[in-house]
Amino acid sequence: MKAAVFDNSGTLLKRYRTLKNIAKNEICDNMNSIDIVDAKSNRALIIFQVGHQYLSKANPKESICDFIIKNNVKCNLSYTNDPQFKEKDIINTLKKDNITPMKELHDSIIAINSKLDNIHICSGSGFIINTQTGKIEFTITAGGKLFPETKKVMTELKKRGINVYIASGDNNESLSKLAEMLDIPQSHVCGTANSERKRKIVKKLKNKYDKVMMVGNASNDILALKEADLSVLTREQDEGNLSSELLDSVDVIIKNINGILGLEF
Repeated sequence: MKAAVFDNSGTLLKRYRTLKNIAKNEICDNMNSIDIVDAKSNRALIIFQVGHQYLSKANPKESICDFIIKNNVKCNLSYTNDPQFKEKDIINTLKKDNITPMKELHDSIIAINSKLDNIHICSGSGFIINTQTGKIEFTITAGGKLFPETKKVMTELKKRGINVYIASGDNNESLSKLAEMLDIPQSHVCGTANSERKRKIVKKLKNKYDKVMMVGNASNDILALKEADLSVLTREQDEGNLSSELLDSVDVIIKNINGILGLEF
């Protein structure tokens, strides 16, 4: 028995992002949030587990920190380059600089809504925080459109008896919708999975299956790629130069997801 684990954004679907650079008060379209985290030390990407419709109703003057605490909103750590920063630290870190208003997040939501014709799934909203100062440096809202080959590839893999899994840093609600679209069991979907959790998912599946393939596209997939029996990097959403560590972590590089079907696995 075999299993294939897929990242979501940039792998199964083309990602559309709108980030707001709070210091510059400007919207940045389609920048890679992982690259932004890695561009400066002590950064973390935090994802809301509620949809943008709920977030849009918040008082724009209320701080993001106060909104999370008052409404008991679940947030998860999606990615960080600070090995000391853990998910349990999110709230206390935010309290250090509790001034960024919900309006900053609303601005990124408004910007992504202007792209809705190009989006199948709204993948959620979040922010990038400095893990030392607690300052929110970017807000982010994202969505995606399935690559043209994605459904065909998923169908063919299942015909070959390969069990398909998704391990992604996106929120659980959007990944549940994606699973429905691709006819993947909800139990095979692992949402808001950071780098270490993705690795653990692959490792656990290796105890169940004879071979496990990991397919990803960014540095937050490195640990899982290294853990897999076959590691595949897809460049369908080419977002510039890739780190040498990422390139050294993969067995195969493909131009689009359809290339999966030609691999010996």
